[in-house]
Amino acid sequence: MNSLTPVPSRWHQRMWGALVVRRLPVVGRPTMTLEQMPQGLFLLWLAFMGLLTFGAAVMWQHGLWYRLVQADPTGLTIVIVLLFIGCSLWAGARSWALGLQWQALQAMNPHSGWAHDYLSARAHPHTDKGVLLQVLSDRAHGPQEMAWWLNGIQLKLGLLGKVIGFSVLALELGRMDGFDPQQSAQMLKSLTGGLGIALLTTITGLSGNILLGLQLMRIDRFADGLVAEILSLGEAQAMQQADTEAAE
Repeated sequence: MNSLTPVPSRWHQRMWGALVVRRLPVVGRPTMTLEQMPQGLFLLWLAFMGLLTFGAAVMWQHGLWYRLVQADPTGLTIVIVLLFIGCSLWAGARSWALGLQWQALQAMNPHSGWAHDYLSARAHPHTDKGVLLQVLSDRAHGPQEMAWWLNGIQLKLGLLGKVIGFSVLALELGRMDGFDPQQSAQMLKSLTGGLGIALLTTITGLSGNILLGLQLMRIDRFADGLVAEILSLGEAQAMQQADTEAAE
């Protein structure tokens, strides 16, 4: 959108969820038409959470949540789901906060918010513009870094469940002294239990990582657009001030 946009830390883009959602159309745009409306980013998040809630309700009606809990005695799937819910609620609060900053910026004479702080400090003759840019970038992207880290934890918990499941499978295979047709049913149940832990935790971790990554990526893109607009406004103010001084 603007060449003045600072480049924040992008280590999180190497994670699976970020790599997937980056390739989706529209996600890479700094701001969308809906987001430019008052609290548009929050409304977009609310619609996304509505779809997820509907899907969760359908799973509940079909008993899939009960089966998921019963098939995973480690409890890692529950931890992943709770972590996803907590991070998603935080994403909603962050979307609301960024929406307030966008509304303050779109006001004719913003007297509060990041734009006001940046323009006021920039007008001072002895201000280091590099420090101002760093502060503005940290305000826009700093809080998301912890959320991206927790998003990666979801994936790691899924992989941990995979390791545990295959470990259980290997232990059960090690206990087998031979093939006994009379114990085949119990043996098969023990083997599939470990395999079920591995598959369910991995699927849950990947799903949570991708769905939360979609929310965080959209928040980052919106923050990029917000910072770009503030910097553009600062440059326009500086050029106007220079023209005024030259005219005098």
